[in-house]
Amino acid sequence: MTGALPPTEQRRALDRVVDDLVRGEAAWAACDLAKRRELLGLMRAATAEAADEWVRTASAYKRLPDDSPLIGEEWITGPYPVLTSLGALAASITALEEGRSPVDGFSFGQAPGGRVTVRVLPHSVWDHLLLNGFGAEVWMPPGTTEEEVRERAGLAQRHPADTAGVAVVLGAGNITSIPVLDVLYEQHAHNRVVALKLNPVTDGLLDVFSRVLAPLIGLGAVRVVTGGADIGTYLVHHPKVRHVHMTGSAATHDTIVFGTGTEGASRKKAGKPLLDKPVTSELGGVSPTIVLPGGWSEADLRYQAEHIATQKLHNNGYNCVASQVVVVSADWAQKNRFLAHLRAALSDAPVRPAYYPGSDDRVARALDTYGEDAERLGAGRTLITGLDPAAPGPVLTTEHFAPVLAVLELPGDPRRFLAEAVRTANEEFAGTLGVNLIAHPATLAALGPALDEAVTELRYGTVALNAWTGVGYLTATAPWGAFPGHTVDDVQSGIGVVHNALLLDGPERTVVRGPFHPAPRALLHGKTTLSPKPPWFVTNRTAATTGRLLADFAAAPRWSALPRIFASALRG
Repeated sequence: MTGALPPTEQRRALDRVVDDLVRGEAAWAACDLAKRRELLGLMRAATAEAADEWVRTASAYKRLPDDSPLIGEEWITGPYPVLTSLGALAASITALEEGRSPVDGFSFGQAPGGRVTVRVLPHSVWDHLLLNGFGAEVWMPPGTTEEEVRERAGLAQRHPADTAGVAVVLGAGNITSIPVLDVLYEQHAHNRVVALKLNPVTDGLLDVFSRVLAPLIGLGAVRVVTGGADIGTYLVHHPKVRHVHMTGSAATHDTIVFGTGTEGASRKKAGKPLLDKPVTSELGGVSPTIVLPGGWSEADLRYQAEHIATQKLHNNGYNCVASQVVVVSADWAQKNRFLAHLRAALSDAPVRPAYYPGSDDRVARALDTYGEDAERLGAGRTLITGLDPAAPGPVLTTEHFAPVLAVLELPGDPRRFLAEAVRTANEEFAGTLGVNLIAHPATLAALGPALDEAVTELRYGTVALNAWTGVGYLTATAPWGAFPGHTVDDVQSGIGVVHNALLLDGPERTVVRGPFHPAPRALLHGKTTLSPKPPWFVTNRTAATTGRLLADFAAAPRWSALPRIFASALRG
């Protein structure tokens, strides 16, 4: 993000924005925990009130028809996670007000390697009912004790008066909850006041975001601006800005931190950033979905093919954690049948416009690169097969951010295949944001401890077993970000985490689990899972209705709302 500076008048306006925030920092520091909890409540009410307009606006610029079930995506990844995060942050602040730890009442456990875990899903009775069969644990780094987790949870809210200056948040353009959630995390995890620079794709949501953030704007703790790269460049280099957080690609990150062209490349190689302040980031990568061989029914093959199609086609592939490569066993007897179902699921999913800039060009490059191995499936969708494991090409190292999915075949029975798939995911794929594993319960039982070892070895910020890593994104109390350890000159999928409403200090990863069989078919396999086909599936026929009902429930949880949610979900 370098180039020409904005005109003088715009620079002066941006200076006023930053100066407002410098003054607003004192007002933010003066807010005790009770006041901050009150502000979160006001934001929750404002989000509920703006939710309809939020979804209508996002659906309009994504060019979704008014009657499309895909509008459910905008409910479930727009106002819904903001509402749940506001509630979860308020609960954490309440705990601190009362002299408790935010993790009090949450279950602790153990994971391999001396890791303490915190079970964040299910937690409430609502979780048990609405997300029955799904679970999520936060794994802390080896050696961290339960007592240390309890003592450190709360981060900057343990000392609310100790603020940390002005931050710039460069908002995402794909998932509409990201800009608001990133602002919340900068404020509550790090005690910063925030200038939010919107991605031009989301400029139409300026009014909605301003209404949602109005309590913080009125306090002077947040300002929202729009504009192009010149505006972002001026803000991130502003001498009164102390921190930058961004969501986007590794290439954009490097442009911001090191600059462009040969000079930028030289700075990166020398480890000498152009930007003289810390940068945290949530970036993309190439997310794998590892499918373990097993004895699947025809219904299993069809359902899991729809599951993977969702991992690719949700938001038309414009997700940092969209699956890009399906890793299957070349020796799986059902491989060809599974791939036939996957091809059908990709072809039959609802058609949608390629709204994100550059999508068609990225699809065209994939087609050019892989030639006869790249199959056009209509609506811009491409399936790449026949990859050479020894030389798979750029699909493992270049994020397409488009409806492009590849299949990589590796040899072996479940145990040997899993070991090789883990090695490949760790060593040959770009990025560490999320990895998915899909396996029949019988296969999981046969693997035993080898499965836990595989999950432990996978160096990803979110590992999902029989679920999509997107469930981790939607879990307010789960951290979201890359696997820890990246640096600005090798950023991969980013530095730091967001969401994390329990305000855990230094989490390592989130591990998500879901049901292999949906309800009611799960009953035939001896499982009491109540969850039917999830509303985020691109094949869910009632996703728009269920998404709206879930957002309404998140704004005001109550027993009376459950029957309509269950009825809509079951019809999906």
